[in-house]
Amino acid sequence: MTGLRVVPAWQHGRERLYVCLADGRSVAWCDRESSRVNLLSEDHKGDVLDALAPYLTGQVTVGPPPAPTPAELARLALHPDDDLAPNRPGEALVIALDRDPAPARRLRADPRHRALAAEQGVGAALDALEGAGWRVLHSVPLPGGARIHHLLIGPGGLFCVATLAVRKRRVRIADPMVAVGRGEPVPLLRTVRADAGRASFALTAEVRPVLALAGTGTADLGVAAPPRDVRVLREADVPGLARLGGVLKPADVEALHALARDRRTWERV
Repeated sequence: MTGLRVVPAWQHGRERLYVCLADGRSVAWCDRESSRVNLLSEDHKGDVLDALAPYLTGQVTVGPPPAPTPAELARLALHPDDDLAPNRPGEALVIALDRDPAPARRLRADPRHRALAAEQGVGAALDALEGAGWRVLHSVPLPGGARIHHLLIGPGGLFCVATLAVRKRRVRIADPMVAVGRGEPVPLLRTVRADAGRASFALTAEVRPVLALAGTGTADLGVAAPPRDVRVLREADVPGLARLGGVLKPADVEALHALARDRRTWERV
């Protein structure tokens, strides 16, 4: 067989090499992390290995694709309207700004833009953890109009991550109150705990609350006492969550992610 092409791609943070015919159909793919070549037809085995030879080092396993896991089957059965996985960081704010944009001329900038930038910054840092076996969902809707900014699922457990735009302003935390700059203190930690509790109920698993302070150069953070059971992180510290482990196995991560990405999971919390 001639005309085989090797097309690199990324899926769930893992690099794959797809071997395609001239018309674009795939005949095999290689997962570089596991060094496994998955053949869709044994008839093409020799040609596929020849095409992949420049990309492979050491020993590789060759065989048919593995049977789908229960989590993968559940994902395939999920209706697109019920799938939360495609949500972008700040998805709800993006939609709100499209439907009701801020007036062209106003004395102060629309605070929704600052909040959106905060969710996008923290969301990008969380998305980067997928290569370490983590999964993340953004803008998870809750009944009553509330939402979870980010839900992180991985080897270290489950985390409900709320973002707060602070930029270079002073932040003062006196559990449960949080004050930013000259603004009035608000019981934000109470809200973060409540959202984590609702997530725990929906997923029947412990979900720990996290408050991420978004914006570079958070110069002044004052904490009267360490908040009870809420992890407070600067945006630059978010990647450090990848070092946590020992709580969930990979199969558990995928199963919980499949459950959490279904919009119907959150309808009664």
